[in-house]
Amino acid sequence: MTDASLAASAHRPSPLKAYPLLRSLALYRTIPVLFGVTFALFTVVHLSLALQQWLVGRALDAVNSGKAATRLADGTIDLTVAGHWAILLVSLAATRGVLQYISGLCSIRASQSLLSTLREKILVKVQTLHLGYHWQHGMGEMITRTTRDADKLRDALVAFWRQTVETALVVTAAMGLLFWYDRVLGAVPFALTLLGFWIFVRQTDTLVVLDRNVSDAYDQVNQDLAEGIGGVRVIKSFRLEQGRIRKFRGHVGFFLDQSRHALAWCSSRIPIPQAVVALGHVWIMVYGAHLVVAGKLGVGELVSALLIATTLVFRVETVGRVMRIFADARASAARIWDLLDEQPEIHSGTGVLPAGALGLRLDAVRLLAPGGQTLVLDACNLTVEPGGIVALVGATGSGKSSLASLLPRLADVDGGSVAVGSDAAGWHDARGLRLGELRRRVHVVPQDIFLFSDTLAANLRAAAPDADDAVLVEALRLAGAEEVLARLPDGLETRIGDRGVTLSGGQRQRLCLARALLAAPDILVLDDATSALDAVTERTVLRNIRGLRSQHGGRMTVLLITSKLSSVLLADRTLVLGAGRIVASGAHEDLLLDPLYRDLLGIDRAAA
Repeated sequence: MTDASLAASAHRPSPLKAYPLLRSLALYRTIPVLFGVTFALFTVVHLSLALQQWLVGRALDAVNSGKAATRLADGTIDLTVAGHWAILLVSLAATRGVLQYISGLCSIRASQSLLSTLREKILVKVQTLHLGYHWQHGMGEMITRTTRDADKLRDALVAFWRQTVETALVVTAAMGLLFWYDRVLGAVPFALTLLGFWIFVRQTDTLVVLDRNVSDAYDQVNQDLAEGIGGVRVIKSFRLEQGRIRKFRGHVGFFLDQSRHALAWCSSRIPIPQAVVALGHVWIMVYGAHLVVAGKLGVGELVSALLIATTLVFRVETVGRVMRIFADARASAARIWDLLDEQPEIHSGTGVLPAGALGLRLDAVRLLAPGGQTLVLDACNLTVEPGGIVALVGATGSGKSSLASLLPRLADVDGGSVAVGSDAAGWHDARGLRLGELRRRVHVVPQDIFLFSDTLAANLRAAAPDADDAVLVEALRLAGAEEVLARLPDGLETRIGDRGVTLSGGQRQRLCLARALLAAPDILVLDDATSALDAVTERTVLRNIRGLRSQHGGRMTVLLITSKLSSVLLADRTLVLGAGRIVASGAHEDLLLDPLYRDLLGIDRAAA
C-alpha cells in the first residue's frame, strides 16, 4: 500500500463515527481475557435460570401426579423422589449463586479497568491538543468529560453485556420454553415483550436530549467550581465570596432542575412498557387454564409459564433502567468522542537541530487569534543571533505572548515561518523539527506562572528529573531564590500547595525561573517572567543567566519580553512590537527618540 493510500485510510471516517456508544465497545479489547471469563459466567448463570424454572415445573408435576411422595404398605410416606427433586433444585440454586458472585466480582474489575482506560485516553488526548483548543474549551468541560461522562459511559459498557446480552439470553430461553409448551401460549407474551421493547427504544431520543441538558448544566457547575478555587486570591481580595456563592448556588440549582426534569420524565414513562408486558400474565392464566383442562398442559407447566411471565416483567423493568443508562451514555459518549476525535493541529517533524548555540528568526510571520478572526501578528520579522539577550516591548495585547508561543510551537503560524539555528549551522523551520527536541532546546517561562501541588524538589525536577539536590540548590541560587528555600520548613521536600498558593508572586516567579534554568535550554524566552521581582533581584538573575551555558555548550540566547525599563537596560538590543510587527529595533539610547518606545516604558521626553 502506498503512503498516499495509507494517509487516505487514516483520515477516512469510521462507519461507526455516528454511533459513539458502539465505538466505545472497542475498549473491551484492552481486557479480552477478563471480558471472556465474565461473559461466559453470565451466560451460564442466566441460561440456567430457564433450566431452574423448567425443573420447578417438572417438580410440581411430580407432586401433582403423586410421584413425589408415595404411601407405602406399612402406612409410611416415601419421600425419596421429593428429596431428589429438592437436592437437585437446591444444588442448582447454590451453583447459580456462587457463579453469580464470581461473575459480579469479575464485572467490578472489568468496570474499573474500562474506566481507567477511558480516563487515560482522555488525559492523553487533552495533553496532545493545541493551546487554541484549551482556550476555547473551559476547564469545567474537561473535568466533566473525565468524571461524569466517563462514569456514565463505563456504566453503559458494563450494562451492555451484563444487561443487554443477559436480557437477550433470558428472554430467548424463556420464550423458547413457552413455545415448547405451546406455540399459541408463547406467541402473545412474545408480541407483548417486543412491543414493550419498542416503546423503550422510542423513548431514548428524548432521554438523550434530557441528558445533554443535564451535562451542559453540570459543565457550568464544574467551571464555576474551578474558577472559585483557582481565583481564590482575587475573590478574597475583592470580597466576592457571597457573590460567587450565589452564582454557584444558581448553577447548582439549574443543574438540579434539569436533573429533576429528566428523572420525572423517566419515572412517568418507564412503567408503561412494564404494564404492557404484564398483560402476558392474563393471557397465560386464561389460555393456560384452557390447555390444562384440555389435558395439553400440566399444572406444574402452567406455574412454570407464569414464573416465566414474571421473569419477563422484571426483565423489561431492567431493560428500562438500561435504556436510560444507554440514553445518558449516548450523550456522554458523543461528548467524549468529540474530544477524542479532535486532531492535534501541531505535528512533530523529523528534522534534527545541530549542536551548539541557537538563535531565532521570524520571517513574515502572520498569526490569527483562536477562532481565526483577529489578526495578532502580520508580516512580523525579527532575528536574534545565538548568545544574544534581546528585549521585546509592546503595548498590552500587541501579541508579545503569542509571539513567544510560536518559538517552541505551542502554536503554529498562519503564514510565514519561524526558524531556529544560526548563520553558521543554517536556519531550520520549526515545523520540520522533532517537537520533543525543539521544546527541550527552546523554553518559554510564561507570565502565567504555574507550580504543581507537590514538593519544591518535584516541581524543579520537572525540568531535570535526574538532578540531585545540589544541582537544585544551585538553580535556586541562580534564580535568586535562596531565601525562598531558607524559609521553607522542610527545605526541598516542602509541599508548596496548589499552584504555589503558599508563596508570594515574586517567590513563585523565581522558582519557575530556577526550573527553567535547570533545563539549560539553548533559547530561553522570559515572557514578563520577572515582573514581580525588584530591580536588584532582577539584575542579579539576568546577570546570572547571561553567564550560563546551554546544554550544548554555547551561550544561552535570551528573549526578554518585558515592560520594565530595568529589564530593557540589561539587554543587548531592544525590539518594539506594534501593529503586529517589529516597528523599531536598536539600543536603548537610540530608541529614546521613538515616541512609542518612550510611551511603552513610561519615559517622559524631558527625562530622555
